[in-house]
Amino acid sequence: MAKAPDAQKAIPSQENLLLDYVRRLEKHRGGRQVVHVHLSQLRPFNRREQHIRAATSSFDPLISATMGQLFALRSADLIFAFKEEARPQVETVVQKVRFLFSDDPLIAEASTHEKPFATWYDAVNDYDEILRLARDLAEEEEVRLTKVRSRMDARSSLRAKQEQGEPLTPDVLARVEDALGRADLSNYVRRQFVCKVDSKLIPEQEFSELFISINDLRETLMPGVNLTSNRWLFYHLTETLDKRMLSMLSKTDAITITGEISINANVKTLLSDEFQVFDDNVSASRRGAMVIELQKEDIFSDLPAFLIAREFVQERGYRVLLDGLTMQTMFLVDREKLGCDHAKLIWTPALADAGDDVKERLRQIAASGGGGKMIMCRCDTRESVEFGRSVGIDRFQGRFIEGLIAEDGRRRDLLKLKHRIQRGTSPEDEDEEMVD
Repeated sequence: MAKAPDAQKAIPSQENLLLDYVRRLEKHRGGRQVVHVHLSQLRPFNRREQHIRAATSSFDPLISATMGQLFALRSADLIFAFKEEARPQVETVVQKVRFLFSDDPLIAEASTHEKPFATWYDAVNDYDEILRLARDLAEEEEVRLTKVRSRMDARSSLRAKQEQGEPLTPDVLARVEDALGRADLSNYVRRQFVCKVDSKLIPEQEFSELFISINDLRETLMPGVNLTSNRWLFYHLTETLDKRMLSMLSKTDAITITGEISINANVKTLLSDEFQVFDDNVSASRRGAMVIELQKEDIFSDLPAFLIAREFVQERGYRVLLDGLTMQTMFLVDREKLGCDHAKLIWTPALADAGDDVKERLRQIAASGGGGKMIMCRCDTRESVEFGRSVGIDRFQGRFIEGLIAEDGRRRDLLKLKHRIQRGTSPEDEDEEMVD
């Protein structure tokens, strides 16, 4: 972690590269021009990564023909320095980019907007203005980086304090739960998808896990407390959080719920009055779209209670997921005998090095009960997906999968933009076609 700031310094920002270019341009101003495309003035929904990428790629033919140099700034603005003879081609590209965002007020209300979509400069007559712009941009980026480094240092210090911080005692737990009772926990709800992933790494979303981020809670509400120092008190804390999640899910205005979801719960929670109230407020169709995740330690700490809870929730239409299987426990715990609908295996690189016997036994487990029963979680690398597929697992969850979802979304948006350009239609035209 300590190397992160140095790594940032080692890679020049686009703003610093622009300033360096402009300084060198001073002796070669003749026949050079610059255009500043103000994408930062667009509305946020038009400044998503896929949109900026589409705009940036529009300059690729000119760059390949060595007609100019592009600087893609942190703000989303684009600055293109080019040879004077390429002005007609550059104007065409800028118009093309302008067309991509024709639904934005910056374009639609161009006559009344304070800033133009693009500002043009001549390097001979406007050099001082170009230099001032480059300096201002470089200074702003340096200020931003300084703030980022400061936040990173503060977070690292806080994590170290938490790891060696105040132990979780009954008195501390009481203070924590009091703080939780007054907090709006909807701000701490996170969502991570479970996806079926094919051989081309195309994700197909099946359901998403909703959970309250313990780390974010700790950093804002309980700094300096080591929440995991006492296993049983931490278990009690998670039970409190489970019940708060149920309460939020019962209120449709608390958090947005779309598609099939899974929630974490303790066995004791499923047998509580709070779950009964939650169940009474959930429609039968919605129950069939919900998965309840239970940790293996919780299941085996009171197996008779689990069997009662599992039978109850499955009769109501919920599915049950056995969570927390590891390389050491996956052969000891039988999902089918426990009556669980799904199971999650935690990915670790040690699985790939475990040998052919382990892989073959895992292949048999994955094949039992049909596809979709086994899910590999905490998948942060491509290796995890490739290994899972090699043993018959095709459902995955983790940061790498979230990246695949984002990339698939960008790919689909770029295709839409490409089709829009090819058809010569504006977003308004497409909306009219959809209505018709």
